[in-house]
Amino acid sequence: MARAGSSSLLLSVPEFPAAGRRRALPLWAGSGDAALLWQLRVRQRQAGETAPLVVLCAQAPDCARLEEELKWLAPEWAVHVLPDWETLPYEQFSPHQDLVSERLATLYAIGQGQADVVLAPVQTAMYRMAPPQYLAARTFFLKAGARLDVAQLRAQLAQAEYEAVTQVVRPGEFSVRGGLIDLYPMGAALPFRIDLFDETMESIKTFDPDTQR
Repeated sequence: MARAGSSSLLLSVPEFPAAGRRRALPLWAGSGDAALLWQLRVRQRQAGETAPLVVLCAQAPDCARLEEELKWLAPEWAVHVLPDWETLPYEQFSPHQDLVSERLATLYAIGQGQADVVLAPVQTAMYRMAPPQYLAARTFFLKAGARLDVAQLRAQLAQAEYEAVTQVVRPGEFSVRGGLIDLYPMGAALPFRIDLFDETMESIKTFDPDTQR
């Protein structure tokens, strides 16, 4: 199969059905379904559609495969997965922090209009989610050079159920050591280290959680 943009990649792309209607399509061999979704999204963009193309998959592995193939077809696109919690009803433990992190990153990208394609297992799509206003009210932004109230930040992190630790190694943790604040936000690939000068954030840098550098 040719890479996106090649004239040799041609499929019979159907029209979108009207609201409330459905259309059955044949099963595509290999990566044919990814190529079809790519062309559907291209058609959306050409029509000026800004909302992402949302794809419901039968299982989580289907999402992983389509994500990989769509990123190969269109590396410049923002392809996001809304992961499943991977927990059973009435279980007594919370989902893994990495899943919570990925889920929040996807929801943030959707809210900011930064998602081209969103992939979700059907089971995941059946769960109710927090409204956008709830997430927006519990989101905060930090910028180098701005003033930081450490006590207020602690309160915000506690409200968001972040865990105070001596050494940050995973999402959902933070550490305050004098003029240094380590913070691993949900949805971030790496933790951040905030260097304070009095009450001013002098610098904000990422660091390796394994080496702490």
